Amino acid sequence: MYDYDLLVVGSANADLVIGVERRPGAGETVLGSDLAVHPGGKGANQAVAAARLGARTALLARVGDDGHGRLLLDSQRAAGVDTVGVLVGGAPTGVALITVDPSGDNSIVVSPGANGRLTPGDVRAAVSLFLASRVVSTQLEIPLETVVEVVRNLSPDSRFVLNPSPPRPLPTEVLAACDPLIVNEHEAKVILGEACVSDRPEDWARLLLAKGPRSVVVTLGAEGSLVASSSGGVTRVASVKVDAVDTTGAGDAFTAALAYRLGAGAGLTEAAAYASRVGAVAVTRKGAQDSFPTAEEVGAL
Repeated sequence: MYDYDLLVVGSANADLVIGVERRPGAGETVLGSDLAVHPGGKGANQAVAAARLGARTALLARVGDDGHGRLLLDSQRAAGVDTVGVLVGGAPTGVALITVDPSGDNSIVVSPGANGRLTPGDVRAAVSLFLASRVVSTQLEIPLETVVEVVRNLSPDSRFVLNPSPPRPLPTEVLAACDPLIVNEHEAKVILGEACVSDRPEDWARLLLAKGPRSVVVTLGAEGSLVASSSGGVTRVASVKVDAVDTTGAGDAFTAALAYRLGAGAGLTEAAAYASRVGAVAVTRKGAQDSFPTAEEVGAL
């Protein structure tokens, strides 16, 4: 019996958000809205999103001993996330600088701060969390060597989910553990590199699968997503049509929902369809964690 449906290992940032009429070009200054500060970071976002859906969730992360760190810890606890794995100190809390235009699209620059100090040793020290978790999810806003150590400390029966964001080439050891690897168009192209010889998302999914993951999900925004596995081929999952207000955190909500549903026994296509509904609700609201829905809200969509 697992104590947690999902263990998230990853980043925790303070999101500093400014609304703009358009995002600035090189050398250009634009005026924006008042600054808003929200709890964020891909790891913290995924943990809150899963907990809101009813998952028993734990977070392994590092924050600074500062106001932003306290904001993040408070938001995790308010959502019902177990913060026993959140380490405090070593560097200031990570910060994400986010601009959001009227269509809801965003641009993000991240200062990793304490996230860059989450070490392989921290992972090894938290082995009891890994043994107690049905699914483990991570991203690349923490050091790659730490992600490798996550793979090496997985329980034999647990499932590993990776969203390689921000994208970079991945070791074979990490790719082979992914079930699934979840990428958007940009991430797919970076990971494929010279192997990206097609403009068709179906081909990206097949090419990514050939690199070793047990399964792959390619998210396509308003066009839905693709799921691929060696046994099931490639299947397109339709999106849910909504009026987007702010896409910040939507990918994290999708990943968390998919990981949670997989751990509950859903098939990959079914889990991706549910995750699409969760992401659809999230983009209709401003902010990252503030936008994440409950299971009841997803059911009402």
